[in-house]
Amino acid sequence: MNGPVSFHDVVPATLDAGVPETKTMAVLGSTGSIGCQTLSVASQEGYCVAALAAGRNIVVLADQIAKFKPSFVSVADEAARCQLVDRLNVIGVGQPAEIGLGRQGVVGAATWPEADTVVAAITGFAGLEPVLAAASAGKKIALANKESLVVAGGEVKRRAAMSGAWLLPVDSEHSAIWQCMLAAPKGSVRRVILTCSGGPFHGKTREALRLATAAEALSHPTWTMGGKITIDSATLMNKAFEVIEGCHLFDLDHRAIDVVVHRQSIVHSMVEFTDGALMAQLGPPDMTIPIRFALTFPDRSATVKKRTFDLLAPGHAAWSFEAVDEDLFPAIAMARQAFDSGGLMPLVLNASNEAALALFLEGSIAFTAIFDLVRRALDDFSHLSAIKASSFDAMMSAHRRVTDHVRAAGLI
Repeated sequence: MNGPVSFHDVVPATLDAGVPETKTMAVLGSTGSIGCQTLSVASQEGYCVAALAAGRNIVVLADQIAKFKPSFVSVADEAARCQLVDRLNVIGVGQPAEIGLGRQGVVGAATWPEADTVVAAITGFAGLEPVLAAASAGKKIALANKESLVVAGGEVKRRAAMSGAWLLPVDSEHSAIWQCMLAAPKGSVRRVILTCSGGPFHGKTREALRLATAAEALSHPTWTMGGKITIDSATLMNKAFEVIEGCHLFDLDHRAIDVVVHRQSIVHSMVEFTDGALMAQLGPPDMTIPIRFALTFPDRSATVKKRTFDLLAPGHAAWSFEAVDEDLFPAIAMARQAFDSGGLMPLVLNASNEAALALFLEGSIAFTAIFDLVRRALDDFSHLSAIKASSFDAMMSAHRRVTDHVRAAGLI
């Protein structure tokens, strides 16, 4: 396919877009937060789970195999495979027909022929290769890995358009935008407003940020999430990534995406239309809601029998919206810079953040040094703005160069 791919080509823009019904699924990152919640939804909705990809959380994976009986499972390596086989023997559960290993195994799960839907819930750059594979294979992709679009949004969309794959947002913010846009004629969107909780350090001083500990950064005020995304929420890098993700999913210039702090995490995002109307999607901070919407689209599930949200409950009746302090939290500005620069600069943004985040969790750098290292990497690798990569191997090579560089700089 020549030329840019429209979001209408890969993200369902109407309820009658022709998205196939979910019947069987593969869950990538099945033992993580999104993976476990996805399997809970799958159980409630009666979906068949054909493939699971996990790392080393063998006890949880074995329980998932016992419950869903997938025909394909992937684990980190041979040692993890041996542990899984031993664990399955202990609990009296038969082995899957095939057990894959490492990167090849995850790609195998993403392209498993029995699965029509792939839930991409592996965090970070590690989730990119299977998303590219699923897009090439024509899968319906429930996308929870935002880094794949940050790093290679154009390539993911190109492959999806070529194969007939669909991208269905699972991030609560982009699910909210998508649901609002389903009511919109093409070309009627003026801007998008992403909301964020502000993280655990909202309103803190620069000195408090410098002294922040990993335990404090991992304490999110409203959402329960995995470790990496929780730290990214503390730096607001998660929201920065979501700006780029929104550009790719919905064909928006980043200048048409605003970010506001909404401490209550009730309004998940808003869309302003050309006639001045503003539409928002509301609900509790519960990831099973966007997961369920992506899996059951274009239908609305009837399995949730109770009301999930009381507008009059304490803390729900009063909402607030504030500007982001981009002086203290420069991640969003850096994301806009990287996106404008083009080429591999969004990859540099992601890779430098992953490396800096790891250094912070190890106790090697201060919280505020995450921003310093990312900013330095964007300067040091500015020449990559002139380079584009369509192969995963080329992207991985650049990712490793950046992460090695940032790690060395952080340990000086």
